[in-house]
Amino acid sequence: MSDKTIDALSEKLDRLIDAVARLAPPPAPQPRFEAADCFVWQAEARALDPVGKVNRVEMKLIRGVDRVRDILFDNTERFAKNLSANNVLLWGARGMGKSSLVKAVHAEVNRMASDGQPPLKLVEIHREDIETLPHLMASLKVAPYRFILFCDDLSFDQNDTSYKSLKAALEGGVEGRPVNVILYATSNRRHLLPRDMIENERSTAISPSEAVEEKVSLSDRFGLWLGFHKCSQDDYLEMVEGYVAHFGLKIAPDHLRSEALEWATTRGSRSGRVAWQYIQDLAGRLGQRLDG
Repeated sequence: MSDKTIDALSEKLDRLIDAVARLAPPPAPQPRFEAADCFVWQAEARALDPVGKVNRVEMKLIRGVDRVRDILFDNTERFAKNLSANNVLLWGARGMGKSSLVKAVHAEVNRMASDGQPPLKLVEIHREDIETLPHLMASLKVAPYRFILFCDDLSFDQNDTSYKSLKAALEGGVEGRPVNVILYATSNRRHLLPRDMIENERSTAISPSEAVEEKVSLSDRFGLWLGFHKCSQDDYLEMVEGYVAHFGLKIAPDHLRSEALEWATTRGSRSGRVAWQYIQDLAGRLGQRLDG
């Protein structure tokens, strides 16, 4: 083979290599953990987006859940101090502050951290990206920080097998969960699965007990189950009054009580979310801003 032919083949190979390289996805950017205390996992890009302004309320404004609030805070504080702590499943009634409490506790633990203690990081992963948990954990385990992985409104439906990725990430696998990572999840379902799905497994499986055990055991990977239940009228009014005092809204107590109860009646429920929606409406009618 002549030198001219070899040079021509070499040139074609170089062009082919360049073309293939352009087809390959760009390397994932290295996370800059010092940029923020909260991040959102972008599964497609395999990247962590820093969140400059987190949508959350102060912990003192979350009322009616004092016991679970204290348990979650203690667990989070121990984890931030490099001590043993549990994965947490916050389950129960809608609108009672499950996700708000996670974000509020994270901020409070960092606020009370001792000098020299690295800030605790919060990373939100969306329900539909659970299958990418191994990639996310691989990027977190080498970082000099401790991380709360937060998945809001976690649940699984019929024929959804992504729960297996979550089980392996929590406790399974050869490596197991990195020591600097803990998982907090919220759900309206205690076992993360709808009741009709569990019953269907029992009725169609060859070994019904084993089929149900396989899926129900997912919630067992969470060491702490914190239940949130529908609030009483007194708890609801306490939430409303707490917001009014915090934002300095000018309204007579009797008028506030009657309006807040009427608002809850029209919504057909009482919860922290309903209380906040009433406060937004009240502030708008009063011409006052909800800053801070």
